[in-house]
Amino acid sequence: MKRVVYSMEPVGRTGGRVYLRMLHEVTADDVEWRTVPDHKRTYRVRRWRKLRHLARLAPSIRALQGSTGTFVWDDLSLLLFTPEMRARTVFLLHHYEPLQHDSAPVEAMLWERLFRVLPECAAVVCVAPYWADQLRARGVRSVRVIYNAFDMTEIEQARGYDRAECRAEFGLTPDVIGVYAGKAVHWKGTEEVSAALSGAPGLRVITSGSNTIGLDSAHYDVERERYLRLLRACDVGVFLPRMREGWSRCAAEALLLGLPCLIRPVAGLGDLAALTGQPAPDLRRLPAQVQERAAAGHTEAEAAYEALARFDLDHFGNAWGALLAKVA
Repeated sequence: MKRVVYSMEPVGRTGGRVYLRMLHEVTADDVEWRTVPDHKRTYRVRRWRKLRHLARLAPSIRALQGSTGTFVWDDLSLLLFTPEMRARTVFLLHHYEPLQHDSAPVEAMLWERLFRVLPECAAVVCVAPYWADQLRARGVRSVRVIYNAFDMTEIEQARGYDRAECRAEFGLTPDVIGVYAGKAVHWKGTEEVSAALSGAPGLRVITSGSNTIGLDSAHYDVERERYLRLLRACDVGVFLPRMREGWSRCAAEALLLGLPCLIRPVAGLGDLAALTGQPAPDLRRLPAQVQERAAAGHTEAEAAYEALARFDLDHFGNAWGALLAKVA
């Protein structure tokens, strides 16, 4: 008989939604997942979005108060749980970044309250050691790290794409270095990369995602397979986030597909850079750094691949399966 676990709906393209969706998929044989809607992404107006989400979600949370089963939660609505519900909850924290607040100044107070109640949870999972350390410093003891997972069958298929065909598909001639700068969204640093490389001969900045910042670059908002073909076409990855992320899935996937990278060691990206041996970018000499990284040896690229390839679906499923069984 499957155990019942409740979560938010894993709908959306952010790294957190991909992580939750992957968790649903790898545990589907043992877990009956029941979900409640995630309203945050349904509002066109950003201001007060999270407060509207909490108000709209409150009846659904109240309806769960008499339920059995456990919870995997990654949302401020944990504050609406009873203490008994939190005792059956695994809270998933990807990162905490005030830059993303849409309901200031109230949102900061809600997050501080959240940190105070996290010790009531059965466990807290982070995706990078940096955030586990931050929570322990706040007095949260039952913390563990379960990294992002990668479908290595998909990755191996992408690594086998004909690189010349991929480069031709995205208009990269042999004399051009394709520089993948990640998602063109707020606080990811893509504007800095674009500005630092502007006018540098033989370099083309390439971005992906929804382009919420209106970046004027070679930008592609494409489905998954073509996104992997885009990564395969590029030569170097440069990641300069201003925000304190967990692990950047874009950066990790670029490394898995063989791109040497420059990674600003902020929060969880510092963990990723250290694990894979990637240097930090220097904006004063970024064009030269990109040229140097493009010439990085095959051995270095393989070392980064090996460091990340062990975080496959089996590793992810075993870690989460053991945790959910313990909580249940």
